[in-house]
Amino acid sequence: MSSGTPRPLRATARRFFCVGDPVNRVVFLVDGFNVYHSLRQATRDSGETLKWLDLHALCNSYVQSSVFGKAGVLERVIYFSAYAAFLSSSKPGVVARHRTYVTALQTTGVDVVMGRFKWKPRWCPTCKRETPGHEEKETDVSIAVHLIELFVTDACETAVLVTGDTDLLPAIAAARRLSSGRAIWIGFPYKRLNQELRLVADGHFRIRRQAYARHQLPDPLKLPDEAMVRKPAGW
Repeated sequence: MSSGTPRPLRATARRFFCVGDPVNRVVFLVDGFNVYHSLRQATRDSGETLKWLDLHALCNSYVQSSVFGKAGVLERVIYFSAYAAFLSSSKPGVVARHRTYVTALQTTGVDVVMGRFKWKPRWCPTCKRETPGHEEKETDVSIAVHLIELFVTDACETAVLVTGDTDLLPAIAAARRLSSGRAIWIGFPYKRLNQELRLVADGHFRIRRQAYARHQLPDPLKLPDEAMVRKPAGW
C-alpha cells in the first residue's frame, strides 16, 4: 500500500471553519463512476493500468499533506457506485471485476454504498427512434444524503466530494443551509475540473495522474480471513 508524499497539490481555499474540536475530522465522499472514468483517461494517457486504486491511501495522503489548512485526521472514506449488470453480455466479467475491487476497498477500511442502474430508453436524434439505455440511480442522492447527515450529526469538520459532477450542487447548498461553520472541499479527479463546483466550494484540489500511480493496492491483497484477492486481469 503506497504512502508516498503527494506532489504539490495547487490547492485553493477561500475560507476556513472554526469548530470546537481541535482536530479537523475529514470525510471523503467518492463518486465511484466519476473516478472510474477519470482512471480510464489516466490509463490511456500514461499507458499503465491504474484502476486498482487504493482510495483510502490516496485520500489519506491529502489529509496528511495539510492541504486543508490545519492538522487533520481521515475519519472515513465512503465510495458510491453501482454494478453495471446490463453490460454483462457485451463486456463479460465487468461485474465480477467490480465486485473484486469493492472487496479490496472494504478490506482497506473504505465504506461502500451501492446504488443501481435502471432501464431508460434514450431518444436518438440521428435515427429518430428510441434506443436501449440504462441510467445510474441513487448514487447522487446517496452522496447528498450522506453529506447532509455528516454535518447535522457533527461527524466531521470537513467533507470532501471527489467528483466533477454538477448534479451535487443542490446538495452543497442544502448542507450549507443546515450546518454552518464546516467546510466543503472538492477533490477533482484527473481531467474532471469543473468551474461551477470550484466556485461554490470552500477549497479544491486536483488529483494528478501521478497520484493515482503512487497509490495502487497491493497485488495480491490479503483479506481479513487470510485469503488473497488479485487485481482483475485486463485492468
